[in-house]
Amino acid sequence: MAIRRALAAHTTLTLAYVDEDGPQACAVLYATGGTTASSSPAPDHAPDSAPGHRPDLGSGPALYFVTATTTRHGRALAEPDARVAFTVQRDGQEWGELTGIQGRGRCRILAGAERAAGWRVYTERFPFVEQSDRLWDALERTTLWELRPDWLRLIDNGQGFGHKEEWQRPEGRSPF
Repeated sequence: MAIRRALAAHTTLTLAYVDEDGPQACAVLYATGGTTASSSPAPDHAPDSAPGHRPDLGSGPALYFVTATTTRHGRALAEPDARVAFTVQRDGQEWGELTGIQGRGRCRILAGAERAAGWRVYTERFPFVEQSDRLWDALERTTLWELRPDWLRLIDNGQGFGHKEEWQRPEGRSPF
């Protein structure tokens, strides 16, 4: 699916949040994991560019990133019912080929078996983390987060100026 491929093609997202001082944004490296789809995913050749098409991503992709709870954004994300917005795109794109993702969702801190599973996804995407004892030691002491989008929009000007595809979490489905 085009949205899933676009998320997997990038490694940095700009995460926007609100705290007591107002809106802020930060960049974080992320890895994308599986979905909790209720049905098997559509084949890659499925017509997910049809007008109004909403790809079946089940409960949506999981995006994993690290940041300490002592950072400004870490404190804001740890607040109950905190919501985030984010974008994912490659720098330096030409106007007519611009491709990126816009999204909204919720974040949570992972612990125990979920943290171990999230770390597997993260280190598969960023193998250099495990290759540096210094980096690995530092990251093991920080917090691993999961971002579960409840809305995603792919912008792909390569398919025509302003081309958009959207996905929204089904009503009543918990993000976690």
